[in-house]
Amino acid sequence: MNVNAPLLDDDTLGFGEEEEPRNGKKLTHPFVTFFHLLFRVSAVLVYLLCNWFKISFITSFVTVVLLLSMDFWTVKNITGRLMVGLRWWNYVDDDGKSHWVFEARKGNQQNRINPSESQIFWLALILCPLLWCILFLTALVGLSFTWVLLVCIALVLNGANLYGYVKCKMGSNQSISRSLSDMTSDFFRKQVIQNMSSMMRSSQQQPSTPAQPNII
Repeated sequence: MNVNAPLLDDDTLGFGEEEEPRNGKKLTHPFVTFFHLLFRVSAVLVYLLCNWFKISFITSFVTVVLLLSMDFWTVKNITGRLMVGLRWWNYVDDDGKSHWVFEARKGNQQNRINPSESQIFWLALILCPLLWCILFLTALVGLSFTWVLLVCIALVLNGANLYGYVKCKMGSNQSISRSLSDMTSDFFRKQVIQNMSSMMRSSQQQPSTPAQPNII
């Protein structure tokens, strides 16, 4: 079950300096922005350096997975809310059903977001999974299946945050799928009407050929 809700200002979310005025040229949360980039960039660099310098696979695997895990937790719980005013999370109700919640600041609360921080957040969130996709293809072509496993873990963790925050930004999947289905049905309906009208028009414009007399 997916739930979209405005990001609440309660005591559990009240860390950081969210009430300070935003300056578009100066980062409001420089340390948060630094850690938003630190773990994911470090994971990519460690992966590349371990390949180049032939470091032990176990050491490389553990180091990269730890960096990816710290990046996942930091982006999901801290940097997303402070830098772009978005948050996604999951809980299980008393009936054992899992609920996914996607929150976003609305109205005046949206003015708290720093434009520079927002650009840094989305660029890092989108570019890193793309870079891991390139590394996945490189490892697959090179038949390095052990490294393919590590890259798949990176894609899952980076892709989960990307998917969650895109859902927060765009709305619930139900509304998106409903709008896409409506657009598709409208498109096919228009195509059917156009084809039928063109067929009727061509049949009307086709000249009737006079019957040839039988000559004996």
